[in-house]
Amino acid sequence: MNNNSLQAPFLITSREFPEEDAKKLSLVLNRSYVDISNAVNARTISIFPEDRPILTGEKWYLGGNIQYQSFRQVYSFTSTADIPIGFKFNRLSSFSRMSGTYTDGTSWFGLVPATSVAVAGVISFYVGVGTATSDSIKFLTGAGAPALTSGTIVLEWLSRV
Repeated sequence: MNNNSLQAPFLITSREFPEEDAKKLSLVLNRSYVDISNAVNARTISIFPEDRPILTGEKWYLGGNIQYQSFRQVYSFTSTADIPIGFKFNRLSSFSRMSGTYTDGTSWFGLVPATSVAVAGVISFYVGVGTATSDSIKFLTGAGAPALTSGTIVLEWLSRV
């Protein structure tokens, strides 16, 4: 089975442009533009917005040829209070990445997705049921964890195309 959507993006390094036939030149230029656009669009987009979800440029193929796109959003915080994510997570296929960091004002620490219980010395997080319109990022703070003064969490999720 050939799945052309899984080919690596590659641009040829040279191309012959017809010098005297405008119609052939137009065809070559149009094909060149499509090749360049496809190669550029196949990279991961390095934009991390806080105010809205953005496409990451990643394409995931799960369950055969079913294509999913990845979205990303950043959430800033200054306490361990719940953070509304802006949507109900049952509307998406799954989370692909969850990560974060925080500071106590002196040092920086990593935030890890939570297990089902708080771990001593660690602040962790998960996405759970929030309000009727938006689920929330929730924190688990283990005994002896450094005090949190500010931080960021990055959520990435998959949505079917």
